[in-house]
Amino acid sequence: MSHHLSGPNLRSPMGDARLDLTDLFVFTVPGGRTVLIMNVNPVAPTGGRAFHPDAVYRVNIDTVGDHQAHIAYSFTFSDPADDGEQTLTVHRATGDEARAHEAAGTPLFVDAPVSFGPHPVVTEAGPYMVFAGLRSDPFFADLDGIVDDFQWTGTDWGADKNVFGIVLEMPGMELGAQPEIGVWARVSVHQGGKLTSVDRGAHPSLTAYFNAEEAKDAYNAGEPADDWDTYLAPWTAVLRHTGGYSEELAEEVLRTVLPDILRYDRSEPAAYPNGRTLTDDVTSARLAMISGGKVPTDHIGPHTDLLPEFPYLGTPHLKDA
Repeated sequence: MSHHLSGPNLRSPMGDARLDLTDLFVFTVPGGRTVLIMNVNPVAPTGGRAFHPDAVYRVNIDTVGDHQAHIAYSFTFSDPADDGEQTLTVHRATGDEARAHEAAGTPLFVDAPVSFGPHPVVTEAGPYMVFAGLRSDPFFADLDGIVDDFQWTGTDWGADKNVFGIVLEMPGMELGAQPEIGVWARVSVHQGGKLTSVDRGAHPSLTAYFNAEEAKDAYNAGEPADDWDTYLAPWTAVLRHTGGYSEELAEEVLRTVLPDILRYDRSEPAAYPNGRTLTDDVTSARLAMISGGKVPTDHIGPHTDLLPEFPYLGTPHLKDA
């Protein structure tokens, strides 16, 4: 999967789907605006009917290329009411507060509504727009074919699946004057009196292919700035085994995804790995990388239910809709 089930043994972190980061997207739209999308909770609402009220969902922005967060947007949610309603608060942090994992900084939205029905509720404040709630999962892949030694079925696993989406749109200058940024997402949860990072990532389908089961928790707790030193050797070994890479070529290829920060030059069109749009075929990109080009695609195309306007994610699949 793209980043679904990123805990050990193909399970959600801590066995809780609400804490499971599924995908990260960053792209621009007309008017010089940048869109950040962070999806969680695979196969929603089966794994949880509301966002985790003790979690901090966060998107980090590196504005200078040093693999550190200089701007961070944190999304926190209220306890769901008896009727299932929930609200969202968004903070924008800079400096040291951006490098911590707690929600801190300037509040941009306080108690904005969360929508779990078919119609997205969009909230605006100043130059920002935000949405959080149930949406159609944009991830597409022939997962049955992947696990069956690339015997393709022609079936898109994600065609009828939902996620919880968090979508933030703003003027590009809010993310710095330079066109190139680096973006990654993190999910942390308050437990036992401390905040623990339980999932993080930027590039799709890394931990599933590259990390041994016993390494996944440490990876999810880690910092991108440490990725190159920590994961170059074991991930090189994976590529040499799966794709027949030389050590030198493996290192060259891994420079695209290590550190695990999605680079985006906003002066160029978004197309993975330069940012990521909702229609980029990241499954084929990762298959080609892992196999050394021997498996170039899974023959599954992007979803057609995407919206042309904010919040861009498609209408959720609801049995009673």
